[in-house]
Amino acid sequence: MADHIIHDLAALEALYGEVNEVSALKEIGYLHPHYAAFIEASPFAVLATAGEHGPDASPRGDATGFVEIVDDRTLLMADRRGNNRIDSLRNILANPQVALLFLVPGIGETLRVNGRAEISVDPGLLERFAVAGKRPRSMLVIHIESVFFQCSRALIRSELWNPARHLPRSALPSTGQMLAAVTDQRIDGETYDRELPPRLKATLY
Repeated sequence: MADHIIHDLAALEALYGEVNEVSALKEIGYLHPHYAAFIEASPFAVLATAGEHGPDASPRGDATGFVEIVDDRTLLMADRRGNNRIDSLRNILANPQVALLFLVPGIGETLRVNGRAEISVDPGLLERFAVAGKRPRSMLVIHIESVFFQCSRALIRSELWNPARHLPRSALPSTGQMLAAVTDQRIDGETYDRELPPRLKATLY
């Protein structure tokens, strides 16, 4: 296998050939109204960051349009309640470059946004993004550098939105089973699974 690893850009470009003209032209440095429509319709995105300890990709989701468009070069995203690992935020402090992948249920195309992020604790912003009286701990202010849509091939191949391919939760190990296994039973999996649904409901925001 090692003899067939690509190590340089020239070899990679020779393998794939020239970039399709459409693929190059669709990338722009601002949020076109058509691209903005994807963000306004999206309830879910993946936030990618990279810092001193390597890369990270974190799921982010909320009500449709949870990422606010300030203008055609600026986005706002609330950092909602989670596990306090702050992997993404720690990375942003070390390296502000971020990437976002927006998905819209039922839509094959996705939207990719690259830019720089800042962490804001502006009281006015936090209050404006409060849900059920609970403010986010911080806000991400994302300064857009490039935007483009991704064609639907990946979602078509994966059949992501096909209900017939959706698995019941019982098809995979439960959260408690995974935690018990990876912690050598230091966490009681059955207790964790039993307490998880009410805890999620009570701590969603």
